Amino acid sequence: MATPTSPPPDLPEPGSLGESFDVYEVEVTEDGARYYGELEETREAVEKRLATRFRDRGYRVRLARETGEDVLVATERSTGVEGVPWLNVALFLATVGTTMLAGTQWYGLGFDSSPVEWLSAWPFAAAVLSVLAVHEFGHYVASRYHDVEATLPYFIPVPTALGTLGAVIRMKGHIPDREALFDIGVAGPLAGLVATVVVTAIGVSLPPIDVSNAGRLAYATQYELGYPPLIQLIAAVLGQPLQYADPGLAVNPVLIGGWVGAFVTFLNLLPVGQLDGAHVSRALVGEQVEFLRYVLPIALFGLAAALLVFADGRAVGIWVLWGLLTLVLGSAGTATPLDDSPVDRRRKAVGALMLVLGALCFTPVPIVVSV
Repeated sequence: MATPTSPPPDLPEPGSLGESFDVYEVEVTEDGARYYGELEETREAVEKRLATRFRDRGYRVRLARETGEDVLVATERSTGVEGVPWLNVALFLATVGTTMLAGTQWYGLGFDSSPVEWLSAWPFAAAVLSVLAVHEFGHYVASRYHDVEATLPYFIPVPTALGTLGAVIRMKGHIPDREALFDIGVAGPLAGLVATVVVTAIGVSLPPIDVSNAGRLAYATQYELGYPPLIQLIAAVLGQPLQYADPGLAVNPVLIGGWVGAFVTFLNLLPVGQLDGAHVSRALVGEQVEFLRYVLPIALFGLAAALLVFADGRAVGIWVLWGLLTLVLGSAGTATPLDDSPVDRRRKAVGALMLVLGALCFTPVPIVVSV
């Protein structure tokens, strides 16, 4: 067999990759190299074993099957932001627009409001976007700390009552160990909860708005929010109401940002798929977390059934939808770190705290459409 072409000096030589991946050809690329070889183990086992070696040299790898050949693709890693992230910027600006539009309805202004009136909805947009941004940048900062490639947040603009479906970041390559997986997973909810507490405290302290002349299309008259214990506790500590005896008054729309933060935190802490809760749980208990992908949908469908029987069917659709989503998310699997060594006691304590905080963000009937 011919000797494979040598890769760039900073990449491993073909013969050093071990007997489990017998390399017979190397193709040098602009940002790395492609190793063609024959597998003696499963693709997952070989990729996991070699990923650490390449990661230490500044590359990420993936094993693929192309035109009947197994190829290990090595590309340069970069944890920085190269150039202007135009897509992130465009999506953020679009989400500012959709949340401002949604805000006009929470303030009872109407879709036919003037541009100047639209601008008056900025507190609502700022509240919603701040809790989402702080959550995602929590993940981003933790990823950078552990030298894991991650994109800046992608905001998702939609013309709904909130103006957005949230924001996401995308991680590339492998997670080095369970400690990094835990830190990255927990950083978002923790940071988001801090923002949620601040926004909620501001929202309950601001005066209510008058919706007596808002009309039936105003969101403040269409939707009834269920406040989780965390928001109720903050309001109680500050001595502020969450409801008013006068039906013409509604909570200040800034408080909706706190509600969004709590609801998003609870949903993200569900231990399934690529959600934050799955990362945290996988880091804490290892591969045993896989059984939750079967238990969680049953629990959510059970919650929907209970609401159907005991709560006149309020919010049933939300939990049926999330029961279906967890079935889909669970089939995608969870992140697997390269080093499966257990995390320390400090992180286990933080994990226990997150269970409590997640429970404080839960309410069985988060939102109801008024008729």
